[in-house]
Amino acid sequence: MFYAAAATLVLLAHLGFVLFVVFGAALVPRWPRLIWLHLPAAAWGIFVEVSGRGCPLTALENLLRLRAGLGGYAGGFIEHHILWLLYPDGLTREIQFMLAALVGAVNLVLYARVWRRRTQK
Repeated sequence: MFYAAAATLVLLAHLGFVLFVVFGAALVPRWPRLIWLHLPAAAWGIFVEVSGRGCPLTALENLLRLRAGLGGYAGGFIEHHILWLLYPDGLTREIQFMLAALVGAVNLVLYARVWRRRTQK
C-alpha cells in the first residue's frame, strides 16, 4: 500500500511539474524570484521532449508501481483522469517536438507579457 500511495504522489508531483513548466511564467509577476526556478524547469521540460529521454519522475513512478505489484495504469480516479495527460496514447517523436515547441511558445508569450509590464513601470 505504501508503494502505491507513493506512486500516486509521484504522479501528482509530475503533473504539477508539467503544469509549472507550461504555465509557471504566469506566476512570475506575482513572485519575481520564481523565475530562477521556472526557467530551468521549462528548459528541462523542453529538453526531455526534444531529446526523447524519459523524465526521472516517470522512472520513479514506474519503480514504485512495480514494487506495489501494480500492472499498468488501471485503477482509481487519479490514474483514470490524470494519466492520459502525462502519458498519451500514440505519442510520437513528431508530437514530442510539437509539445516542446508549444511549451516554448507559451513561455515566450508569458515572459513577453512579464517583460512588457516591467518596462512600462
